[in-house]
Amino acid sequence: MVITIVVAILALVLGVVGHWVLRSRIEATETPSLTVRDFVLPLQTLTVFVLAFVLVTASTSNGKADEAARNEAGVVDHMFEVADYAPAAQRRRLQGDVVCYARAVRAYEWPAMADGHGASEPSRWTTDFRAGLKQMGSDAPAFGMLVAADKERSAARQTRIAESTPAIPNAVYWLMLAALAFLIVTLALCLPRQNTALVTGGLVVLTALLTTVLLVIRDVERPFTGAIHIAPTAISTVESDITEDYTAAYGTGRLPCTDDGTRKA
Repeated sequence: MVITIVVAILALVLGVVGHWVLRSRIEATETPSLTVRDFVLPLQTLTVFVLAFVLVTASTSNGKADEAARNEAGVVDHMFEVADYAPAAQRRRLQGDVVCYARAVRAYEWPAMADGHGASEPSRWTTDFRAGLKQMGSDAPAFGMLVAADKERSAARQTRIAESTPAIPNAVYWLMLAALAFLIVTLALCLPRQNTALVTGGLVVLTALLTTVLLVIRDVERPFTGAIHIAPTAISTVESDITEDYTAAYGTGRLPCTDDGTRKA
C-alpha cells in the first residue's frame, strides 16, 4: 500500500514539475490544455467499473449465505432421520437435540446475524448431541452417518455466520460514495449554458440510478438484515416437519426445549 501511494504521489509531482519546466515549449506547439470535460469520461468508467465489481462481490456473498442456510436446513433434516436408526436409549435424546437446535437457530441466531455474529444457544444443543453420540458409541450402526452429518451441519453454520458480516469494508464503501459525489459534481460543471433542461434531467436520472445501485450494494452485502434479506424459511420449514415427527413418535410436550429453543427446567 505504501509503495502504491508513493508511486502515485511521485508521478503527480513529476508531471506538475515537468509541466512548469516545459511550459514554454508546450505553448509554442499549441498543445491543447486539459478541461473538466477531459476528466469526465475516465471518471465515469472508473466509477461504473468499481460499482459493478463491488455489486458482484456483494451478490456473491449473499448467494453463499443463502446456500449455506439451505444446506444447513437439509442437513438438520437428514440428521433427524438418521437418528431414527440410533439405539433406543439415545434415539429420543438425539432427535430432541436436533429439533431444539433448529428452534434455537431460528429464534436466537437469525436475529443475531443481523448484527454480524452468531448466538450461543444453538451450540448448547450441538454439545448435547455430541454427548449423546459418545454414549451411543462408535460401534452403533448410525454413528458414522451422524458424525458426518454433524460435521456438514457445523460447516454450513460457520459459513452462514461468516457471510453475515459485510462483504465490503466501510473504507471501500466511503470511497465509492466519494467517487460518486465527485462524478456528479464534475458532470454538473459540464452542463451546457443553454437548453439545459433535458441534460439536467438526464443528470438527475443518472444520479438516482447510481445512488440506487450504491444503496442496493449496501443492502445486499448484509444478507440477514435490510430490505433484501434472507429469511429463516428453510430452517423453519424443517423445524416444523421434524417437530411433527418427534411429537408423533414420543407424544406432545416431550421436547427438552421451549418453542424458541431454550432448555426447559
